[in-house]
Amino acid sequence: MDFAFDARTEELRAKLLAFMDEHVHPAEAVVEEQRASLDSPWQTPPIVGELKAEARRQGLWNLFLPDAEHGAGLTNLQYAPLAEITGRSPQLAPTALNCAAPDTGNMEVLVQFGDERQRKQWLEPLLAGEIRSAFAMTEPEVASSDATNIETRIERDGDDYVITGRKWYISGAMNPDCKIFIVMGKTDPEGADVRRQQSMVLVPRDTPGVEVRRAMRVYGYEDHYHGGHAEVVFDRARVPVSNLIGEEGGGFAIAQARLGPGRIHHCMRLIGMAERGIELMCRRAVDRTAFGKALAQQGQVHEWIADARVAVEQLRLLVLKTAWLMDTVGNREAHTEIQAIKIATPRTVVQILDRAVQLHGAGGVSQDFPLAELWAAARTLRLADGPDEVHQRSLARRELKRYV
Repeated sequence: MDFAFDARTEELRAKLLAFMDEHVHPAEAVVEEQRASLDSPWQTPPIVGELKAEARRQGLWNLFLPDAEHGAGLTNLQYAPLAEITGRSPQLAPTALNCAAPDTGNMEVLVQFGDERQRKQWLEPLLAGEIRSAFAMTEPEVASSDATNIETRIERDGDDYVITGRKWYISGAMNPDCKIFIVMGKTDPEGADVRRQQSMVLVPRDTPGVEVRRAMRVYGYEDHYHGGHAEVVFDRARVPVSNLIGEEGGGFAIAQARLGPGRIHHCMRLIGMAERGIELMCRRAVDRTAFGKALAQQGQVHEWIADARVAVEQLRLLVLKTAWLMDTVGNREAHTEIQAIKIATPRTVVQILDRAVQLHGAGGVSQDFPLAELWAAARTLRLADGPDEVHQRSLARRELKRYV
């Protein structure tokens, strides 16, 4: 395993670091000022469009997509250090580069499983950053950590599918630029194979029967950058059968294919979030005095900073190994490592950010520093794309098989 950055990665890292310093970090305060003057908090502040235009001009666009025809053609190993950099401003940088979830996963689904018409109608404007999208999987009435529980119905009626169900925490759905939902539901609820009961269909936002009912908060945050997380009701929403993605019964497999890259992308960005937490912790420790000496001279603070640095270096190596395996042997063979990083990274980054909050005192939980919002985002990722316990269960079973 060789994790040295190749020439293209080094070039993109240098451009992206400069872009962050010159454009993204200065925009973090501006975007909040602009949002306060908009008619709706879900509208996109003008500066975001300016950032996207500049990123595209510099060739920092669709970096997440390994498909060279549609994206930058980077491997996971090449993309990892770039995603880490965007994690330093996770609310703004991924959007600026058209590398923000859930659009990334939805574009990957359309590239892998969409037909020519679906790609023309929905993938192309997503790749261009002209529209946003949402992925409707999670439901409030069932434990959605087990996707076989999903109750939303997708029923065939002649040349149409009729969708009935209730979803929540549907990221991006509050954004008025969100024009398309990928909806997962059951086309064969009585099927013998519980992993062949589900299908995925494309549902335009303006379809009669689709109601974006309310915004769901995350630790009190409405998460405007993501376009919000909505509760969405499908009340006999009707779409053509041609809106089916892949084949009937293929929804579970498509979901697994979608979630693998999404999990590692989250972990890449989480490392960047941890790095920003360490930076803020060190700056605060040097600048603040308590009980007659700088916080940087306190032994407890030394332990926090040292432990954080060790943990981040460990996580980065595991994420890079996982990226390398995904590139060389495929996602299926890298399944153990994908689960390992999904378990370890959010948990560890939450701890690092929590200590950074503690070091900042009241400032750490305020809006004057990004730490509280970073902590909320990291803590949420212990649930998103499968809670820790589901991955621990699966990983333990795989380990035990070697001894049974």
